[in-house]
Amino acid sequence: MSVLAQKNILLGVSAGIAAYKIPFLVRLLIKLDCNVKVVMTPSSKEFVTPLTLSTLSKNPVYSEFTLKKDGNPIWNNHVDLAEWADVFIIAPATANTLSSLANAKCDNLLLACFLSSRCPIFIAPAMDLEMYKNDLNQSNIKKLESNKNISIMPVGKGLLASGLEGEGRMLEPFEIIEFVENIYRKSLPLNGLNFLVSAGPTYEQIDPVRFLGNNSSGKMGCYIARSAVKLGANVKLVLGPTNLNMNLKGVEVFKVHNSNEMFEKMKSNFLISDVVICSAAVSDFKPVFNKSEKIKKDSGFKSIELEPTIDILKELGKLKKNQFLVGFALETSDAIKNATIKIKAKNLDAIIVNKIEDFNPISSDYNQIDFINSKNEITSFEKKHKSEVSTDIINTIKKYVKKN
Repeated sequence: MSVLAQKNILLGVSAGIAAYKIPFLVRLLIKLDCNVKVVMTPSSKEFVTPLTLSTLSKNPVYSEFTLKKDGNPIWNNHVDLAEWADVFIIAPATANTLSSLANAKCDNLLLACFLSSRCPIFIAPAMDLEMYKNDLNQSNIKKLESNKNISIMPVGKGLLASGLEGEGRMLEPFEIIEFVENIYRKSLPLNGLNFLVSAGPTYEQIDPVRFLGNNSSGKMGCYIARSAVKLGANVKLVLGPTNLNMNLKGVEVFKVHNSNEMFEKMKSNFLISDVVICSAAVSDFKPVFNKSEKIKKDSGFKSIELEPTIDILKELGKLKKNQFLVGFALETSDAIKNATIKIKAKNLDAIIVNKIEDFNPISSDYNQIDFINSKNEITSFEKKHKSEVSTDIINTIKKYVKKN
């Protein structure tokens, strides 16, 4: 999952031939699950149509300070557009637009949005070779770069519209996104931190077709992994058997089947992790003997001899050095009391309590949690969709960990 997923992207387009690439950029941003709005300079509409960009972005395109409705002028509020944006990309940025940006000129809607923006701004220059190299243009670029919120992209080399060959080409759409992702990731609170998350059930085989296991969809752990990636973390997810079809782009996924496999994968990645979140519903017991052939129904059997599975969380607690280790507890009674006992017994830094009350969080898309730290301080959250719960969990954990 891209760090830009679900972010609001304001895209500013100025009047350069490279504007023909902007529909492709919009398409790529939409595929990354971004919300995109486009603001254009009046002259840029000669290179790419507002209808094209409106269709692709699924939003109106803005180019004038006012528009007419029923014959009356309505103000396009540039402040609202600037406040809406999480990221502002200006592409292509012509020499004229760079000069206006650098000198706080404000004679079109794009420039007004720029001057009102407080979010990270990324500028993709595009012009002919000599224009790009011109000392005055380079001075404008350096002036813009001195602002901590502004990042100027490099230009590409190649055939230019003039017929010359050299520097000045706007980066390709995928290169623009890579540049923005790399810079934006560095500003995120979890950048550089390694997260290890377990999710889903484990299946302990009785015979080739039957197993013991706990009910678990794996949704909670997957949402946690996604939320950590959005905040810049490097995330590894150890995922038990599940039929989930979730977007886990940006997450390194290891699929496992039983508790032993899950433990070995968690153990091998534990010491290189900064934060470890064990949300998997690991089977508590497994058959002592695993039949190599299917047990026939008509032959029957009176009992299955069971033994405890390895307590993954407790074993990781024994290995813990500087890791921030978080467990999950699903309780039907005395939830807080039982959870706090586990914090000490398993050497945890925190535990997240799920409570089965008026609904079952195992089968539901919703959850209600209490976050308990090692000092037994409790933070309670309301019932929410698991995607929102995961955000609460990650935002709480980030208070306890620091970037490298």
